[in-house]
Amino acid sequence: MIRPRKMKQVELTVLDRDVDEVIEYLGRHALMHFTKDEEEASSEESHTGKSIAQTLILENLEKLKAGAVYLGVEIPAEPDESSRLPGPDEIAMTEKICSRIELLNRKENETLKEKKKVEDALSEANAFSNLNAPFADMDQLSYLTLRIGRLGPERLEDLRRTMTDRAVIIPLGSGADDDRILAAASRKGRFALDSELKKQDFVPIAVPEGYKGIPGELLSGLQTRLEGIETALQSIGTDKKQAKGEYGSVLVSLHGSFLMASIIEDLKNRLTSTKSVYVLSGWVPADSMGKLVEDLEKRTEGKVGVRTFDPNEIPGVRDGKTKVPVSLGHGAFVKGFEGVVFSYGAPLYGTIDPTPLVAFFFTILFGIMFGDVGQGFVLFLAGILTSRRGIKALGKFKNYSTPLISVGIASMVMGFLNGEIFANEELFIRPTRALTNFLTGHPVDRILTLMPLTEKGGSVTKLFYFFGFTIAVGIIFNSIGLLVNIVNQWSLKKYEKALFSKTGISGVVLFWYAVSIAIRCLLGGRFAWFDAIGLAFPVFCIFFGPVLWRAIAREKPVLEHGLMVFIMEGFVEILETVSTYVSNTVSFLRVGAFALSHAVLSFIIFKLSEMVMEAAGGIGGSVAFLLVTIFGNTVIILLEGMIVAIQVVRLQYYEFFSKFFTETGVEFSPFRFRREV
Repeated sequence: MIRPRKMKQVELTVLDRDVDEVIEYLGRHALMHFTKDEEEASSEESHTGKSIAQTLILENLEKLKAGAVYLGVEIPAEPDESSRLPGPDEIAMTEKICSRIELLNRKENETLKEKKKVEDALSEANAFSNLNAPFADMDQLSYLTLRIGRLGPERLEDLRRTMTDRAVIIPLGSGADDDRILAAASRKGRFALDSELKKQDFVPIAVPEGYKGIPGELLSGLQTRLEGIETALQSIGTDKKQAKGEYGSVLVSLHGSFLMASIIEDLKNRLTSTKSVYVLSGWVPADSMGKLVEDLEKRTEGKVGVRTFDPNEIPGVRDGKTKVPVSLGHGAFVKGFEGVVFSYGAPLYGTIDPTPLVAFFFTILFGIMFGDVGQGFVLFLAGILTSRRGIKALGKFKNYSTPLISVGIASMVMGFLNGEIFANEELFIRPTRALTNFLTGHPVDRILTLMPLTEKGGSVTKLFYFFGFTIAVGIIFNSIGLLVNIVNQWSLKKYEKALFSKTGISGVVLFWYAVSIAIRCLLGGRFAWFDAIGLAFPVFCIFFGPVLWRAIAREKPVLEHGLMVFIMEGFVEILETVSTYVSNTVSFLRVGAFALSHAVLSFIIFKLSEMVMEAAGGIGGSVAFLLVTIFGNTVIILLEGMIVAIQVVRLQYYEFFSKFFTETGVEFSPFRFRREV
């Protein structure tokens, strides 16, 4: 049992020219947990340059995001480890790259619009190409407005530029001297088209009277135009791929740099500052102070002011209004179980860190309830694959790696004791006989038998011993929780709770004495007269705890709500104490029950596999045996593994944490650029 890391409150006074570098250092090394007051503080005097810088940063971020989305480049949500604050070169590079990407994007959009117009025109022209109707009537089409005539080549480009996306202009002539064109626009754009054609001295060509259908030149012209647009889009696609290959990594790097700058500017806006000085205040682990001061002095050339305070020097901490953040320094094994603790709540600063106990009991309890060498190996392998050195695609599950490895090993150990591997109870019989014969001279099929029927001449006696063992584990588990609470309350100087509460010394004495009576009776002893005194004394202390403490503290006893209320509260407290200890202890029978249910389910899978193999016979029987075994073990690992994990967490929360987690603290959450580390 250890306590959280010692903390110091630090106040850094930094010059305006150095503040970016200082914040960058803090963000990379994740050393300072800024105080709530600091986070909510606003600058004493606004900086015009600072707001301009922030605006420029946000503009560049938007440009980079837009460029990345267009090229299909994935942009991380956090700065990379290699990200650096942007300078003039990065700003110029961003402008250059984003301008090219924006130009390419605009070109593609215009080409796509042109393609849509031509496709619509060609679709409707094709729809009416075989109609036996005069061409003059084609002007009544729902979508198209058609104009055929002559236009000088020097006017053609002017017309296209003027009409842009409002009309399609198609040359009909095949020679250099043939200046015939066909203009097609939407019905809504017919007046604009006629107006522009008139300005460009367009000379209409009269279609012969009675000419029926759509002119072939229109269809072929539209088709040619569409093919040209497709070629242009392919060229744009090639340029887009080239730009992605050339600028993809650069976009990611630049985005990381500007994102880091944005985070720094956002923090600076919340810091207390003057025109030339910034003040950064927060909590830092005491064992990191030396490195922090040394590194900051190097980066600022000694121009940094550092003031440190112990927690007991802070008035808010002494008054209980301010909570010191809790940082837990653990190795790889224990650190994997921090999530179980923090999901319930952070321990108070200065109290015992329960994470090592959680790691130990979680592993042991899971192994007891999920004993199988093969299934445990699968969990162990899953832990290896989700670790930092495992498969990258499974990296998001890395927080579960250590627990999976530990419970996998525990399950394999328990599986060896009860002789199971992938629900098969026969493979380990010979090795177990050899080992037990060598160690004890008395060979047995299984070191631990949970299923009496699986062993010749087996009885339920061993099973009752096993359930007694789980009760013993519960007694130890509850006792440790009580001891943790006593130490914590004493450390917090809450002596009344440490001495006279149901989870204090009085409660421990009552619990242990009741357990000793139960053990004595199980061994053939009897309840004696002095046992009544042994039980009555801690009950008396719990009942009259407030009065006894006031007497010890030499304070006048006060019954705030009257004598009857005091008596009723005392009786309720005693009843709750007794029921809590009984339920918390008996609750550990579930450990034996789930271990037995796992053994029963494995036995069913094993027997079912044998029955299927015998019924099918031959190769088909072997295949059926393998399929049933795989399916059954998969169900056990996924379904029962999840249920067992839930039960272990429940035991931790209700039987362990409830003893001492009467008040939660604040988790150490340092300022950092990357949350996923």
